[in-house]
Amino acid sequence: MGQTFAQKVLANKSGQETVEIGEIVTVRPDHLLTHDNTAAIIAKIEDELTTYGIADRELPVIVIDHVVPASNEKTASNHKRIREFVKQHGIVNFYDAGEGICHQVVVAKGHALPGMLIVGSDSHTCTYGAVGAFATGIDRTEAASIMLTGETWLKVPHSIKISLRGHLTPPVSAKDLILQIIGDVGASGANYLSVEFHGDVANLSIEDRLTIANMGVEMGAKNTVFPVDDVTRSFLSRMVKKDWQSIWADEDAPYLKSLDYDLSRIEPVVALPHRVDNVVRISEVERTPIDQFLIGTCTNGRLSDLQVAANVLKGKHVNKWSRLLVLPASRDIMLAAAADGTLETLIEAGATILPPGCGPCLGAHQGVLAPGERCLSTANRNFKGRMGCRDAEIYLASPATVAASAISGVITDPRQVME
Repeated sequence: MGQTFAQKVLANKSGQETVEIGEIVTVRPDHLLTHDNTAAIIAKIEDELTTYGIADRELPVIVIDHVVPASNEKTASNHKRIREFVKQHGIVNFYDAGEGICHQVVVAKGHALPGMLIVGSDSHTCTYGAVGAFATGIDRTEAASIMLTGETWLKVPHSIKISLRGHLTPPVSAKDLILQIIGDVGASGANYLSVEFHGDVANLSIEDRLTIANMGVEMGAKNTVFPVDDVTRSFLSRMVKKDWQSIWADEDAPYLKSLDYDLSRIEPVVALPHRVDNVVRISEVERTPIDQFLIGTCTNGRLSDLQVAANVLKGKHVNKWSRLLVLPASRDIMLAAAADGTLETLIEAGATILPPGCGPCLGAHQGVLAPGERCLSTANRNFKGRMGCRDAEIYLASPATVAASAISGVITDPRQVME
């Protein structure tokens, strides 16, 4: 019998020809991602770091992004400690506050490549499956151990095969697709499974794939991955000059489950509070009043997302009783959006542009909600308290839906506005 993508990558990284599903393997990741929590991670191993140092100066990729600029003295002190650690140990891959959200930076700077094994002390590390990597989140203690040893262990997961057919019909987007899948599978329906996407994936851009892979963990997936095709190769040729190895599943690979989606049948959807899998058609929640709108984050803060929002908002204005926050995923994206007029259109429409970072998504900085308020967001989570207030509500939707709704101040089907 053939091997799944997960089996092939974990066999390669553990120095074996093949591995079995359920087998425990010791692996050496290509990279370890950490962000603002680096300060907490290195605090766990201060004595060991003094004695032994880190396993590999090129292993960590450290991005300060969660609370930028620093919002208080404690945060500023944590950032300072990270910078001192980077200098002391000669960390090669460090990106300071303002460079962007870690998941965007890792891909844009060429640290995620096909066939790589990447682990990160952030659950949305699974984003890098968009470019054919096996990428997964780990906890801080495990991250500390990897810094010292350069290795960890993983259990080879079972896999789900999701086959896609046809094209999405704009303004329906990849965000609508992944929300629909999560609604169907459930928040725990892919627990510790590798989710492979097959079929007409060539009809999805890299940015679409990043959105979909980013949210794999919201159905419990250990890894969410797309095959390397001409779309991937074209993207990578512009981003990196390193060699990489394309790995994909065999035709007769074993799957725990197979699902099929006709992209032409996907409609705009919304995830209702307080679960990402609480997904309904937009028609079921139209006219729901919204106080704050958020477009951006590591899920939908790329240039194409901002451009979609600007196209919807051009010549219009945000409802006077609502507010719209726009959060580019990186400095490079912000510059590109400024250069092509996207930011100007959004600002003229009444949007507030935030610095590249995570802030409002997790309620850590800027855009925190008040009790009783509702936010319609392009982020990836809507748990109670996620945006800083347990008595607020978060709805999730696509950039087109959020932009269209910001005009009216209530949840609005973007197809109505764009027609």
